[in-house]
Amino acid sequence: MKYAFVFPGQGSQFVGMGKDLYENFAAARAVFEEVNDALSQDLYKLMTQGPEQELTLTANAQPALMAHSLAVVAVLEKEFGILLKNKASFVAGHSLGEYSAAAAAHVFSLSDTAKLLRIRGDAMQKAVPFGVGGMAAVLGVSFKDIDALVEACNDEKNLCVAANDNSDGQVVLSGHMAAIEKAIEIAPEFGAKRCVKLPVSAPFHSPLMKPAAEAMARALMQVESKDAEIPLVANVLAAPITNHKEIIKHLIEQVTGTVRWRETVQFLKEQGVTDLIELGAGKVLSGLAKRSDKELNAVSVGSAAEIEELAKNL
Repeated sequence: MKYAFVFPGQGSQFVGMGKDLYENFAAARAVFEEVNDALSQDLYKLMTQGPEQELTLTANAQPALMAHSLAVVAVLEKEFGILLKNKASFVAGHSLGEYSAAAAAHVFSLSDTAKLLRIRGDAMQKAVPFGVGGMAAVLGVSFKDIDALVEACNDEKNLCVAANDNSDGQVVLSGHMAAIEKAIEIAPEFGAKRCVKLPVSAPFHSPLMKPAAEAMARALMQVESKDAEIPLVANVLAAPITNHKEIIKHLIEQVTGTVRWRETVQFLKEQGVTDLIELGAGKVLSGLAKRSDKELNAVSVGSAAEIEELAKNL
């Protein structure tokens, strides 16, 4: 058995996330309390009680998803004695999940990761006025065939790019809202089964996020960082790195760059990974992995019962 632990990105949040971890494990409580202190906010209350509209805000969703993921890690390590560095061949995370992966590999402290994600969420939201940008998932078109649709949606005023290469037949576009709405309208002409607008508040992973990339460059230079204890497969490379300066460099590039998730899963499989374990909220990444490779054993672990089941099998 060869394990990779992966961490979800925005969209996986839900009201009630982390509640049973808090109620069952002291290690999880400590994580949520440390994140609350770092942000001077009762984020745990927002995670478990809502309102959903406030939880979904980028500045809240990003640290909330990281907190849930790191609570799962803390429970595995402190309650069950299962250290990720002894089990994982690789870690990776989808977009903001790359920060969770870096924290799990002890590149950044938990408190610093929460603060970084608050800065990242705020900066991404401020980079483009609300309603000006958006994202849409294109289903049924491969990444290598998406260029024609992207080109058809671009003009002098409106930009559209392929932001996420998620899996075979799922590519996410990002850019000006006018370009995204055009993509939704004409995608079937380019072989798409569907093109669905995503419930996000900004055009992530596009050149429109340049001001956010600059903000993250400043923020990342101010925190203490260490080399990763576990090789981290970077979004923009789909290849592993451990050097903390390289990780920071690629986290900055990731704000405007493409999330190469399909290639990341492909790389893990090529390296002999047999089990892809998603730690945190939702089941998005395990679902994408199952679609990309039927042989890969992909599971989601976010609840107390799922952690206990995983601990038995590791």
